[in-house]
Amino acid sequence: MPRTQLALRVADLEGSIAFYSRLFDTEPTKRREGYANFVIAEPPLKLVLLEGEPDQDTRLDHLGIEVESTEQVSSATERLKEAGLATFEENDTSCCYALQDKVWVTAPGKEPWEVYVVKADADTLGNSAATPSDRQGCC
Repeated sequence: MPRTQLALRVADLEGSIAFYSRLFDTEPTKRREGYANFVIAEPPLKLVLLEGEPDQDTRLDHLGIEVESTEQVSSATERLKEAGLATFEENDTSCCYALQDKVWVTAPGKEPWEVYVVKADADTLGNSAATPSDRQGCC
């Protein structure tokens, strides 16, 4: 089942983990240095917390739609291209401690969206290429 992803860059990772654990009544599914990932059943949501700079307000990092297969990523890529949107594809990329296939698009307000599938776990945060919004790094 596809679910929406919300990735936030937060100044206080531990405080944010504690807050979202209480808010959604669940613990992170994945914890790494500077990173936490919640898979929330109700409402269906993947919440990703990325450690930002100290004393910086929380900000949106990116949005995503997690799908179940590479075929669904390919289908979304074709649909987005046919709709006239500029796409940026990444396959077998390490991002957010996972091996992924994905396609990026940028909304009119410059918020980056990804449609992606997680193929396997990875040991590193990752280093995918710049997204359409010219951000560096994967997340």
